[in-house]
Amino acid sequence: MTSDKVETAAIFEPILRAATDRPFIIAQLGQSLDGRIATVSGESRWINGPCALDHLHRLRAHVDAVVVGIGTILADDPLLTVRRVPGPQPVRVIIDPRGRLPATARCLAVRESSCLVVTNCERTVPEGAESLLVKSSSERFAPADIAEALFARGLRKILIEGGAATVSNFIDAGAVDRLHYLVAPMILGSGVPGLTLSPIATLDDALRPATAVHVLDGGDVLFDCDLRHQRRG
Repeated sequence: MTSDKVETAAIFEPILRAATDRPFIIAQLGQSLDGRIATVSGESRWINGPCALDHLHRLRAHVDAVVVGIGTILADDPLLTVRRVPGPQPVRVIIDPRGRLPATARCLAVRESSCLVVTNCERTVPEGAESLLVKSSSERFAPADIAEALFARGLRKILIEGGAATVSNFIDAGAVDRLHYLVAPMILGSGVPGLTLSPIATLDDALRPATAVHVLDGGDVLFDCDLRHQRRG
C-alpha cells in the first residue's frame, strides 16, 4: 500500500469505525488563509482547489446523509452528489424552516438518492423532495434534534457540509464528532468569515481538538480535528 493510500485510510478510518448506536457527525468547511469562505460579493467557488474538492466528494461517499442550510442552496445551487470519486450517493438534507427551497434547485433533479427537507411544520415541498418534520419553537433547529431525526431513518453517518452558519451551529451545540477544515493558500483580505462560535472569556475555554494535518496536492491543507478528544495546554 502506498503512503498516499495509507494517509487516505487514516483520514476516513474514524468514519468507518464509528459507533452504530448513535449518530456520527462530521463537519467540513473550506476557507482562505485569512479565514474567509467568500468574497464580499459572495464569490466562493474556487477558493479551495481540485484536490480539496475531491476530498469533499470522498467525504460524501463515506456518509449516509449530507446536510446543508437553505442559504447554501440559494447561494451555490449544489448537486450534493458524489461525482469526482467512486462511491454511493448520500441522502441530501436541506434545512429549510421557512419553505424557501425553489422547485428549480439542482439537487431535486438527482434521482439516485432521496432529498429530505427539514421543516418545523407541515408544508408542501417541491417535487423530488420529502419533508422531515423536526419540532422547533423557532426557526433555528437544535442540531441534536436534526441528528436524531435522521438517525431514526437509518441515516447514521452525517456530513454537515455548509454553510458556515450551519457548521458553526452544530459545533456550538457540541454535536460534531469530527471537523475537516480545508485551508487554501489564498489571502482575500476581506469577505465572509468562516466559523463563528459563541464568545469565550478566556483561552481556557477554547476548543483544542486533537488534530492531524495533511497537505494536499495543490497546497490546500486539511486539518482533521477530533472534537471528542481535546489536548491540554
